Parts: sequence; structure tokens; C-alpha cells
Amino acid sequence: MKLHELKPAEGSRFARKRVGRGYGSGLGKTSGRGQKGQKSRSGGRVRLGFEGGQMPLLQKLPKKGFKNPTRKIYTIVNVEKLSQFENGTEITPELLLQKRVIRKLNDGVKVLGEGKLESKLTVKAHKFSASAKEAIEAAGGNIEVI
Repeated sequence: MKLHELKPAEGSRFARKRVGRGYGSGLGKTSGRGQKGQKSRSGGRVRLGFEGGQMPLLQKLPKKGFKNPTRKIYTIVNVEKLSQFENGTEITPELLLQKRVIRKLNDGVKVLGEGKLESKLTVKAHKFSASAKEAIEAAGGNIEVI
């Protein structure tokens, strides 16, 4: 098969309806919409979910949950990821973003205590877990809450 031999599958392409082009075309006068009624009018459609006055399914189903509009989403960094930095480095969210340790800085950075840390670091972040605080201070580093 070559590029010039390609053609659409049989029955996959349809000629568009040319409506309102005289009664001889078969789609003249009312243009295939019938005589009267809601569907014959312009803009005559029912809204999404409307079931003809019957109680819509979406209204019948029980409502569940709550979406907090003021929720904060923190980017998570484990202590083991910080071990790639040298002794005495001051780690900030901007540095983590620059070194591609994190991909996105949402509402802040939270440091979690997964893994081991040998290097002495100064870590600046928005939140720290208790185990992360222990791990950083045990390695001789400092933490700063931004």
C-alpha cells in the first residue's frame, strides 16, 4: 500500500445534507424538521439532563461529599530525595524546582520522613512531618518553616 492508494473505508464518509434547497431536493420547505413542535423551531432543544418534566435522574440520586474551596495542595518531598544535595546546602522550594526534584510547586512543599539522610542541610519548606524533622535534625541540619 502506498500513500496515493489510501482512501477512506467504505461507508465511513457521508455527503452533507443540503437542506432548504427547494422541494425537489427532498429536504426543502421544512428542511427535514417536520411541521410543528419544539424540534422544528430554532433553538428548540431540551437542556442537558431534562427528562420531559419527570424528576431528572441526577436530582434523584443522593448527594455525597464536600469539595473544600480553600483546600491547600502541598507538593511532597521525601527526606531521601534531599540526600542528593551536598553538606551545608540551603534547600528552598525554588531550588527543588530548579533541580527537578519536584515538577510543580502547588500551594507549597511538605517534607516527609521516608528514607535516610546523611548530609547536614538547611531545609526551608512550608510544612514538615514529625519524622522528617527528626531525620533532618539527627543529621545535624536545620529546618525553617516558610
